[in-house]
Amino acid sequence: MTAPVLKPDHDAIERAAACLADGGLVAMPTETVYGLAGDATNPQAVARIYRVKERPVFNPLIAHLASIEAAFEQGDFSDKAQALAHRFWPGPLTLVVNATDQTTVCDLARAGLGTLAVRVPAHPVANALLQTVGRPLVAPSANPSGRISPTSAAHVAADLGDKIDFILDGGDCSEGLESTVIDARADTPVLLRSGTLGPDDIASVWPGLTRGGEAGAPISPGQLLRHYAPDARLRLNADAPESGEAYLGFGPGEATLNLSSSGNLAEAAANLFSMLRRLDQSHDRIAVAPIPETGLGLAINDRLERAANRD
Repeated sequence: MTAPVLKPDHDAIERAAACLADGGLVAMPTETVYGLAGDATNPQAVARIYRVKERPVFNPLIAHLASIEAAFEQGDFSDKAQALAHRFWPGPLTLVVNATDQTTVCDLARAGLGTLAVRVPAHPVANALLQTVGRPLVAPSANPSGRISPTSAAHVAADLGDKIDFILDGGDCSEGLESTVIDARADTPVLLRSGTLGPDDIASVWPGLTRGGEAGAPISPGQLLRHYAPDARLRLNADAPESGEAYLGFGPGEATLNLSSSGNLAEAAANLFSMLRRLDQSHDRIAVAPIPETGLGLAINDRLERAANRD
């Protein structure tokens, strides 16, 4: 049976919150991508998320909170981490901090680690659901682990519609890329995953950003080398397609689909996952035009490199 797709009015939010409180799973829109929400305090609900997504249990989940104050109760935030939170929450930023002894996010959601990945989403539907359910929700992307992330309710229905309880349809996601992830535990911030908030944004509040987190077990989502992957083989930085390839363009020129014919990186980010899905349905090879390594291009190229990785 396919999960009902609900317009996120007051009654639907109440139904979804009740479902979550009973251990159910609900796909909810965020400004980044659609998340598969479950009660972060309930190990059985979290275990079901891992099963539904076929996600490695060593890969921790992000806890979503309704407010900054609620997030601060779950983790140990330094003054600089608090400054980032106050500047960018609600919004597409995840902070990795040490969990407090009082955290209600279960060990399974944290992959048994002493750390906690947490954010406060900006989407009004996600916020309304979090306010109504009154507890933290884990909400990894609502798709099979490692595959292309969903940016619409239709994507969720196609990927997981027969495995979850409800889908709240909040329209297409405005950002289209997962949140920027910062390890905020040390004296300087460490970039674990690129997103729509770039290094300059972080540096405006907390200078000294470095990149890290590739070695060893992940301490936040989005660190696996192969991720966001279509079935089709990707060839990156291609100036033109070869015979039999679809061409995912950027900027002026002919293309099977174009992330942004005007070369707008924000438009390209919003279109990336949906266009990869469309090309993956009709082609087994996809060539991708070069994307500038500046601003949002850093996050777009991060996703493309992980999608193309065959190791």
